[in-house]
Parts: sequence; C-alpha cells; structure tokens
Amino acid sequence: CAVLIARAAVTGAADAAALAAADVAIGLVPGIPCEIASWVAEVNGAELRECLTDGVIVTVRVSAAIFGFPVSSTATAGPAAAGR
Repeated sequence: CAVLIARAAVTGAADAAALAAADVAIGLVPGIPCEIASWVAEVNGAELRECLTDGVIVTVRVSAAIFGFPVSSTATAGPAAAGR
C-alpha cells in the first residue's frame, strides 16, 4: 500500500513539474522551463531526470527512491490544441 502511495506521489510530482514548465514555455510566468520543472519536482519530493521542450510542449521525467528502489514517472504538458 505504501509503495502505491509513493508511486502516486512521484506521478503527481511529474505532472506538477510538466505543468509548471509549460506555463513558463507559453509565457504565463517568467523563467526557464526546465529550471522551474526541477524546482517543482524537488519541492514535491522527486528529482528531475529529463526535461525536453518542443516549442510550448514540455515533457519531464522525474524519479525518487522508494524503500531504496527507484521509481520514475513521465509527464507531458502544453496548451490545449485549437479546435478541441
């Protein structure tokens, strides 16, 4: 049960990091997308392992050690496509 909770926390950290970085990429907040993603991952108990920007789309991979085992999650965020 604790592992599932920890896995959900890492997934949440990835989601939050990607969303924050996308906010920077589209100009809603100042900064550098991957620097913001790293900070958000850290305050959510994870470490940014990869950050890729493609225009205003940002994909991040974060990880954390859970009971000594690495757990990682990937998330992508960006503006909604026009016409959806």
